[in-house]
Amino acid sequence: MLIEESEILLADLPVEAFKAHLRLGRGFSGDTVQDSVLESFLRAAIASVEGRCGKALMIRTFIWTLPFWQDDLRQVFPIGPVQEVLELALLDAAEQPTVVDPARFRLEKDMHFPALNGRSAGLPNPPADGSIRVRFTAGYGATWDEVPRDLAQAVMLQGAHYYEHREATGLGEGCAPFGVISLTERYRPMRIFTRGRV
Repeated sequence: MLIEESEILLADLPVEAFKAHLRLGRGFSGDTVQDSVLESFLRAAIASVEGRCGKALMIRTFIWTLPFWQDDLRQVFPIGPVQEVLELALLDAAEQPTVVDPARFRLEKDMHFPALNGRSAGLPNPPADGSIRVRFTAGYGATWDEVPRDLAQAVMLQGAHYYEHREATGLGEGCAPFGVISLTERYRPMRIFTRGRV
């Protein structure tokens, strides 16, 4: 289970750039009346692009909980690019945490498959009926200007698509436009399956 602990602040959202992309009138009294609507479409577009390519666009904190390691030596994160592991804790059946010494693991940074690697003794296992909790930060940068330009453009296109089809009730009009698909394609992790292994 992956939970976003901190969200992108309104001040950090590119609302003005989105207005320009939509070619909305500016400089008039009341030209901020749609800001809350534009914010919601921007957040939805960011979530859509992030979900499509498995990347956090702006740095924020996540909490990842899992029942066990798939591999005692290496566990791939569900989202990237991971910047820092803030805490690794083992939870008992009552969800009481025991924080793991950072010397027992290290972060392997990778654009598509960032991973938590165990050191000499491997990754520590949780107690019986327990679980593992990892707090980490992920994202390309702290500001919108640090987001790769093609992904930023994909957000604008997806947000505009939501805005223009906000009354749509059919699936066809609500799907991602071709521009979003082509811009995000190179960021999607490629998985090659051979004999039942990734």
